[in-house]
Amino acid sequence: MVMYELLRMKNEGLREGVMAFAQELIDTPSPSWGEHELADKVARQMEVLGYHHVYRDTIGNVIGVIHGHEHNSTLLLNSHMDTHQTGEANQMHIEGDRIYGAGASDCKGGLAAQVFAGALLMRSLLPLRGTLVVTASVAEENGASTGVRTLMDQTLPEMGLLPDYAILGEPTNLGLYYGHDGWIEMDINIQGADPFQVDDAAGRIYQRFEAQTGRAHSGVHEVAIQAPVFPRESEGRIAVLRAAKRIQAADQAQRVLAETERDIDLLIQHRSSVTVSVGICREQQVSCTGHKMQVQHVTNAWATDPFDPLIDRSRQVLAAAGSPSRPGKWRLGRLGMGTAGATLLNEYNIPTIGYGPGNEKQAHRPDEWVDGKHVVQGVYGTAAIAHGLIGFPVCGWTSDEI
Repeated sequence: MVMYELLRMKNEGLREGVMAFAQELIDTPSPSWGEHELADKVARQMEVLGYHHVYRDTIGNVIGVIHGHEHNSTLLLNSHMDTHQTGEANQMHIEGDRIYGAGASDCKGGLAAQVFAGALLMRSLLPLRGTLVVTASVAEENGASTGVRTLMDQTLPEMGLLPDYAILGEPTNLGLYYGHDGWIEMDINIQGADPFQVDDAAGRIYQRFEAQTGRAHSGVHEVAIQAPVFPRESEGRIAVLRAAKRIQAADQAQRVLAETERDIDLLIQHRSSVTVSVGICREQQVSCTGHKMQVQHVTNAWATDPFDPLIDRSRQVLAAAGSPSRPGKWRLGRLGMGTAGATLLNEYNIPTIGYGPGNEKQAHRPDEWVDGKHVVQGVYGTAAIAHGLIGFPVCGWTSDEI
C-alpha cells in the first residue's frame, strides 16, 4: 500500500491549492456559452500545475494533457464549466466545510478535483503507461453536450487522441456511477382554421400532460408541460406547447416522439379541422467563441455495463486505496438534467463512469453547495483510479493487494 500512502501524503500538500481553485471556479459566473473567463482560469491553472500541454479549441473547451511512456491507452477526465441558471443570486461563500455557489456540486467541485488529480500524479512521480487527458468542456447544461461532441469529433482526433475510457466529474457523492435515464423536450404545434377547435385541442393536450406531471416517483419527475402560447398568424390559429418526457433505459427519443404523437392524435381525433405535429425542440445557439450551431433538446438514456472492466477496476482500486465505493446510477430528479455519458457511450462507444464530489440533489438549486473535504478526497480518488487504469504498478503495489 506504499503507493496510496504516497498519494495521500502528496494530496495533503495540494489541499490548500485545490480548495482555493474550487472557490475561484465557483466564484466565476459561467452560463452555457459564457464560459470564456472560467476557461482562462482553468487553462492557467493547468499550466501552473505543470501539464505537458494545454490547449483551447475552437468552441472554447480546455484540454490538458499528461503524456505517459507508451501512449497505448488514453483516459479522458471530463467536467463541464457551464452552470445551470436558477434565476436567483447564489454568490460564492463558505460555511464550515461547505462551499456555496452556482455550480458548486454540478460540477465545479468535480472540475477542480480532476485538474488537481493530474497534478497529484505528477507530484507523486507515479509513472503513467498511457495518456491522461483532462478536459473542461462548454455547453453541457444546454442539454446537448455540444462541447464534448466537438472534443470527440474534432479536437481530440486532431491531437491524435482516442479515449479508451472516460470519467465524468459530475456529482456522485464519491460513488461510482455508470448511467441514468434520458429525456426529450418536444414542441407540439396545433394549427387550424377554427380558433375554438385549436384552443380546445390545446387545452385537452395541456390537461393530459398536466395530469401526468404530479406522478413523480420518489421525487423523480416523468413529465413536464408548459402552458400553450398562441403566435400571431395572418390565417387560421396556431397554438404551441412545449413538453418534456423522461426516456427510460429501453426507450429511444424517436420512439417516445412517435408514441406522443399517436396519443395526441387519439385525443383530438374528432377535430377534423385541426392538425398537430410533434417534433424535438431545436434552437440555434452561439458559442463563447462565436460559432453558431443547431442544438436538439434530447438526451438518450445510457448505462455502462456494470461488469465492464472500467467499473470493476475502478472499484478495486478505490477499495485498495481505502476509499471503497459502491456502483450506482444518477436519479436525475428534474427533467432537463443529464451528463455527457449519453454522448460518450451511446455515440462514441467509450465506457464511461462518473466519480466526483458533491450530491446530485444539490444540482440546479439556488443554495447549491459542495463539501470541501469531498473535493480534496476527490483528487485522491480520481488520481488513484487514473493510475489503476493507465499507470505502471510501483512501490510494491501489485494486483494481489486488491
